[in-house]
Amino acid sequence: MGQYKEDAARLLELVGGKENIAAVSHCITRMRFVLQDTDKADVPGIEALKSVKGSFTQAGQFQVIIGNTVGDFYDDFVAVSGISGVSKAEVKNAAKGQQNPVQKAMTNIAEIFAPIIPAIICGGLILGFRNCIDSLYLFQDGTATLCDINQFWAGVDSFLWLIGEAVFYMLPVMICWSVMKKMGGSEVLGIVLGLTLVSGQLLNAYDVASTAAADIPKWDFGFVQVNMIGYQAQVIPAILAAFALVYLERFFKKITHPLIAQIVVPFCSLTLAVMAAHFVLGPIGWQIGSVISDVVYAGITSDFRVAFGAIFGALYAPLVITGLHHMSNAIDLQLIGTFGGTMLWPMIALSNIAQGSAVLGMSFVQRKNPEAQETNLPCMISCYLGVTEPAIFGINLKYVFPFVCGMIGSCCAAIVSTAFGCTANAVGVGGLPGILSMQPAYWAPYALCMLIAVAVPFVLTVIVGTRNGTAAAAEQAGKEIAAAEAAAQPVAASYEEGTFYAFLSGTTVAISQVPDATFAEKILGDGIAIEPTDNILRSPVAGTVSNLMEGSNHACGITTESGLEVLLHIGLDTVDMNGNGFRPMVKEGDTVRPGDALIVFDTEKIAAAGHPAITMMVVTDEAGHTLDFRPNEAVEAGKAPVGTFIR
Repeated sequence: MGQYKEDAARLLELVGGKENIAAVSHCITRMRFVLQDTDKADVPGIEALKSVKGSFTQAGQFQVIIGNTVGDFYDDFVAVSGISGVSKAEVKNAAKGQQNPVQKAMTNIAEIFAPIIPAIICGGLILGFRNCIDSLYLFQDGTATLCDINQFWAGVDSFLWLIGEAVFYMLPVMICWSVMKKMGGSEVLGIVLGLTLVSGQLLNAYDVASTAAADIPKWDFGFVQVNMIGYQAQVIPAILAAFALVYLERFFKKITHPLIAQIVVPFCSLTLAVMAAHFVLGPIGWQIGSVISDVVYAGITSDFRVAFGAIFGALYAPLVITGLHHMSNAIDLQLIGTFGGTMLWPMIALSNIAQGSAVLGMSFVQRKNPEAQETNLPCMISCYLGVTEPAIFGINLKYVFPFVCGMIGSCCAAIVSTAFGCTANAVGVGGLPGILSMQPAYWAPYALCMLIAVAVPFVLTVIVGTRNGTAAAAEQAGKEIAAAEAAAQPVAASYEEGTFYAFLSGTTVAISQVPDATFAEKILGDGIAIEPTDNILRSPVAGTVSNLMEGSNHACGITTESGLEVLLHIGLDTVDMNGNGFRPMVKEGDTVRPGDALIVFDTEKIAAAGHPAITMMVVTDEAGHTLDFRPNEAVEAGKAPVGTFIR
């Protein structure tokens, strides 16, 4: 804990204790409480604290003014109270309350995968490239790959597997960490749990289907034996195991005395979570996989294989989410041994192509949003080369409808594939290059299937994305990005030391006239405000960005070389907008000059949220300077002076 430990503990007591706090968060200067009973708050006692500069109640929130160091104070308060991220969770839960169960599940999965998408995209591109050099038999009359005939590429292939294995084989580690982070648990315990799911002591998940039951290693407890099976690349089991850890940790924290919590809580929660993963979740998951395998084999070899193809084509992508799709490898091998080829694998490749084509559709829908394209393009390439996880978890599940459109396209393509009896010689690259693994007699019909797998999801995704507002949102985002890029150009060619320059175009307002007591009473310090006529917040001084309100992006702080500390705050109570309509152009630690763009904001969204757009500049640390300001003047951002600071 930091320097505010004592005041934080005292504040917790003065607001009525932990049980009186429904939610707590902070903006750039204030602690914001939602109290069960505001009458329990001891206002005189709170305002007497050394760290507190004032307090008031507004819009149902009890706000305690701390100043620029509120972030550090909040961290100490969280450590003392054990309350963390309450308000953010409540906002998300409120939104989820309006969703159906499927939407809630998709939202949760998307939130879990959001932090690890960059790694998955990287791994997907690497595995897709490896597929091209070690699985395409293009040389020596179709009997050799590039790796077979060239040692350099064989070495590259081997080296890249180091990264690919780390991303996908160790995926449960990242998932467990992300779940614990999302749920506010001990992230390091999540990492350890994930490692126990992919330990080298366990039989690799990819080898389970080809391993006889008698050869699977077991834990022998005398009265019962448990299979030692890993969860490499498994998603749902890892998520379930992580949530088991989350609730076990919460339970033991609740019932354990603080004196022994550091010993009891991690030991009991982690041990029981690992037992649940391997003793309960694992056997259930693999039994489900075994049943699915039997059903798939029976369906693909029956007289109703066209109907089965429609079902399998639609449901294969959801199987990828569960991780149970790996069971198809054994079925493919069985089909190849029995029929001299597999009719199942071509449908798998078509499903992959369909999900990639849904991303292609999203790329078209979001063509005016360059930020979205940065994710769309690599995910699409990875998918077309046979690795669908980046596309599914990074894009299609995030928006849901592209995932469904991909399932429909896969279903249509699978119907045609099974109707023609398309057969592959062996399991190959499960994407566009997959046609090279097909038996020559089926190249033409399979090309038709691939065309369907590309066209149907693409067209459906474009239609739905245009009608449901996704395209319009992407166009708006593109405009905001273009405006932000334009804003990045500084407007002041030169500047004078000791001068505050206009941070917005508009009319200056005396700080005492701002309709907010914290600013008007100069609790945080003296300053000036501007009623804006533009939407680009610019730096009034030369200095370093010392603070940027992460998440809400509605305020930032700048420190000059002479020690002057300046706070810039866009609008009133705009922290409640959670960053919607605010785009930062700088990050903490950046050096800025007068006129440099700091934040681009949407005045229409601020007005729609019911907040005034008046923007304040407050000097929170004068550092021995004498200040003077010029209210009631029309000013141009970055050019007109609005005050001076002289030492």
